[in-house]
Amino acid sequence: MRLVIARCSVDYAGRLTAHLPSAPRLILVKADGSVSIHADDRAYKPLNWMSPPCTLKEGDDNVWTVVNKAGEKLIITMEEVLHDSSHELGVDPGLIKDGVEAHLQELLADRIETLGEGYSLIRREYPTAIGPVDILCRDSDGATVAVEIKRRGEIDGVEQLTRYLELLNRDPHLAPVRGVFAAQEIKPQARVLATDRGIGCVVLDYDAMRGLEDDKLRLF
Repeated sequence: MRLVIARCSVDYAGRLTAHLPSAPRLILVKADGSVSIHADDRAYKPLNWMSPPCTLKEGDDNVWTVVNKAGEKLIITMEEVLHDSSHELGVDPGLIKDGVEAHLQELLADRIETLGEGYSLIRREYPTAIGPVDILCRDSDGATVAVEIKRRGEIDGVEQLTRYLELLNRDPHLAPVRGVFAAQEIKPQARVLATDRGIGCVVLDYDAMRGLEDDKLRLF
């Protein structure tokens, strides 16, 4: 991973345009090729980013140009570099989910038809360049569905699923891929964001899925 702290401005040109005026920012260049620009707030979420696969060209005029397969560009104009270092992080062991969340994934994969009649499982932990999708399946029409499972559904889970969908929809063998956000509890803000992005929401009843109560899932 390469960490660059610089005073810079950023322009995005693609399906829309966006501009970040000059300010000190953190630029992350990861081993998977992704480039993201961060401010000193907003928690983990970048101000702008380019997901892999993409290429980075550093010009002699202190301008970085990041281009993805669709021809979209992220242009970073460096005014002053305050820090530039690279670090080898090695292979990450991945996120270990808590027992309930992992068991929810196992139960839903085993009973995938609870998402709808005619659903079929492709696989659990479907690998992508930014991490595994909890469940990848097909609906009754044969369309691909990516399912992200959380114990508590919040905005960050919707954002995570959005990033997975962006990558999966670049694969012609899978596209079009729609998303389902599944959790024991889904916060209102997360539901609003999911709906706005065309992502379905499913409330999971852990006890019912284990056969302790009525085993119906509630879809909203």
